[in-house]
Amino acid sequence: MSKKLPNIDSDISSWYTEVVTKAGLADYGPVKGTMVIKPYGFQLWENVKDIFDDMIKKTGHTNAYFPLLIPKSFLAKEAEHVEGFAKECAIVTHTRLKSEKGEIIVDPDSRLEEEVIIRPTSETVIWSMYKKWIQSYRDLPILINQWANVVRWEMRTRLFLRTTEFLWQEGHTAHQTKEEAQKETLDILELYKKLAEEYLAIPVFTGLKTDAEKFAGADKTYCIEAMMLDKRALQAGTSHNLGQNFAKAFDVKFQTDSNSEQFVWATSWGISTRLIGGVILAHGDKNGLRMPPKIAPIQTVLIPIFRSEDQKGEIKKYINPLEAELKSIGVRYFIDWSDSSPGFKFNEWELKGVPVRIEIGPKDVESKKLVMARRDNGEKFSISKNELSNKIKTMLEEIQNNLFNQAKEFRNENTHDVKTYDEFKNIINNGGFVRCGWDGDSETELKIKEETKATIRCIPFNEDPKGLKCVYSGKKAKHEVIYAKAY
Repeated sequence: MSKKLPNIDSDISSWYTEVVTKAGLADYGPVKGTMVIKPYGFQLWENVKDIFDDMIKKTGHTNAYFPLLIPKSFLAKEAEHVEGFAKECAIVTHTRLKSEKGEIIVDPDSRLEEEVIIRPTSETVIWSMYKKWIQSYRDLPILINQWANVVRWEMRTRLFLRTTEFLWQEGHTAHQTKEEAQKETLDILELYKKLAEEYLAIPVFTGLKTDAEKFAGADKTYCIEAMMLDKRALQAGTSHNLGQNFAKAFDVKFQTDSNSEQFVWATSWGISTRLIGGVILAHGDKNGLRMPPKIAPIQTVLIPIFRSEDQKGEIKKYINPLEAELKSIGVRYFIDWSDSSPGFKFNEWELKGVPVRIEIGPKDVESKKLVMARRDNGEKFSISKNELSNKIKTMLEEIQNNLFNQAKEFRNENTHDVKTYDEFKNIINNGGFVRCGWDGDSETELKIKEETKATIRCIPFNEDPKGLKCVYSGKKAKHEVIYAKAY
């Protein structure tokens, strides 16, 4: 299977699509731009979801659910918000169909008095509810998250990375003070960084988005930015300080402890199934996926190798206590008893990215050994079956760390400090991240985007603009920024 993959170095776009479909992660839905997440892909998403859900619950957040359908008038309440999402909105105008002369048509008598939007994001509907729920400082803070689907009618789509409908979490919090909202925004950003680096094994830059790149309706947007194997950037998560914009749009005020009245301060933040695309593009190789063990649906696959039913029976007896051992130490495993050849199985599970493969044939049963193979670096060796528990735990930790270190080394090698625009264009054309000075002018930002298709991914927290000049205008730099072409 993996030998039929397109070349990852020369055609990563085709390689990516083939890996997603052949590894059983997702398939194309019947409506253009939609996808079906298959069981293996959904297990991967569930693992990421469960990890982050645990993180936010430990920090005092709770889950709720809000409607999919939003009155069109709600979107118009926040001018910047509607402008940001207007071109992506799907609108429901009627409620019924009818059959007429053998054709299914829209029933013109079922037109809605007010059209409704299928949520592209939930700020408006949630703040309409917060208007009902918040009267006093005693009602704050509200720390709510929801796991949901959203619809954004994208022109160009790609499985996981950009689809018309996708799954995500969206946190929506309400606070008494500006300082509380800012702290919440940055605390969540740190959780996103922890999720990406410690679990997905993807190193990220954290920083502030420019006004041109921030979320529509936010005062400030912060992000985590990752580098993919083709040296393009992936925005892997965003956390927004909404200020009082949505509180003012929906007239959400609270009575303070000193009996004055103030607008509420707000945040929103989200990650989505796009992270699955990030895992694929950050860790894949010519043979397919390489799953970080902490999120892998299957951490080890056992491949019995036999030629007869007698051999199969003996191997089964040999495997039974090993299976119990893996279960007892919490390793997610699968035993492949299919009739396919060993070589086919090896290729298939390499394609699926399972971190550790264990091969067991008649000779291994006789010698009371196992053959183990690492997916991250291809190392293969034999161990005593008594060493399984210690070896597998150590190996999974090593693979997790190795994938992160490889990705970080790759990112660092392809992140460049530049002084001139010619250097800038050369690196952007060949792929990579550029750290450089920016004069803070939105016109400069726009011209660079038009000329190179590169965007400011973030103003990193560790920026040092002192002594820098803008790479485009030559003026004194207001910020040191990270530029890249992005997904």
